[in-house]
Amino acid sequence: QVQLVESGGGLVQAGGSLRLSCAASGSIFSINLMGWYRQAPGKQRELVASITGGGSKNYADCAKGRFTISRDNSKNTVYLQMNSLKPEDTAVYYCSALGVLYVGGVKDAWGQGTQVTVSS
Repeated sequence: QVQLVESGGGLVQAGGSLRLSCAASGSIFSINLMGWYRQAPGKQRELVASITGGGSKNYADCAKGRFTISRDNSKNTVYLQMNSLKPEDTAVYYCSALGVLYVGGVKDAWGQGTQVTVSS
């Protein structure tokens, strides 16, 4: 079984920063792609940023210049440093792990979501 546990969400004023963490647990050998998505009320879930096992990063336009994604392969953990937060960043942020090679085979996994609220 593979589980993702997120932490670090909360309430912050506009211009502030938050750091999200997501740790994957289980008998994991490797994870191909880890990333962060978000879903605001009434909107579709959208990609924020992703990172490969080799460290190649991809950012959505909304994240470029403000957010930084990183990962620690030894801990199967991905991070999202969010700076200069705006009210429009308010959403539930979900961690994703795609192509998880574990003792049971290969699967994709999602976290339960963590709320980020940015006040104006």
